[in-house]
Amino acid sequence: MTTAQEIKEKEEKLLKRLTYEVTKEGKPIYYRGYKEVLKGKLPPEAVMGSSDLHALLMFLIAKFLMENLSEDYLVLGGELGFFTGEDTYRLLDIAVFEKDKFKLTGKYTKIPPKLVIEIDTKADLEDYGLVESYAYEKTQELLDCGVEKVVWIFTKPKKVLIAEKGKKWIVQDVAEDIPVIGSTVLSLRVFAGKSKVLKEWLK
Repeated sequence: MTTAQEIKEKEEKLLKRLTYEVTKEGKPIYYRGYKEVLKGKLPPEAVMGSSDLHALLMFLIAKFLMENLSEDYLVLGGELGFFTGEDTYRLLDIAVFEKDKFKLTGKYTKIPPKLVIEIDTKADLEDYGLVESYAYEKTQELLDCGVEKVVWIFTKPKKVLIAEKGKKWIVQDVAEDIPVIGSTVLSLRVFAGKSKVLKEWLK
C-alpha cells in the first residue's frame, strides 16, 4: 500500500522534472500543462515537447545564423540551460556566443550569450496572465545577466520583441526585417518564400 509520504515524494520528483525554469527570485516555473501530468492525464513528454511551427522556426533560424554569421560566433539551440544565479536558470531556444568567450562544460552554461532568440514559450503562465508579462520578466533578467540582445518571436499575434541592453525595446510585425548581430538581418519573409507551410502562417 502506498503511503502519503511516498505519494508526496513521487509528486515532488515529478514536479522537479516538470520545472521549466527557476527565476532569480527562486520561483519555479513549470511546463504549461503540468497539472494534467500531476493528475495522471498526460505523460510528461506531452507537455515538454515543441510544436511543429516552433521546431521549424528554430531549425530555419539556427541554420540561417550558422550560415550568415562570421566564424567568430557559435550558434547553439534546443533549450540550452543558462544559469542566471547560483541555483536559478533559464532555458534558451537559440543562443549565439562569441567563440573566444565560450567554454564547453557538458552542463548548463554560466556564460552570457551575445544574442538570445526565443520563440513563444512552454512555460505555465498561470501566475503571469499574459505571455508578455512572462517574456518581459525573462528578457530583463537575461539582459541583467549579461546577454546583449534578446529577440522574441510570438507566433500567434505575429509580433517580434527586440530588446537590447541600454536601448529602447521595440515591438514589430514578424514580416519586418529583424536585425540580429552587426549587419546581419533575419527575414522571416524570406523563409516564407521558400516554405509553403510558413507562407500560410505569415499571411
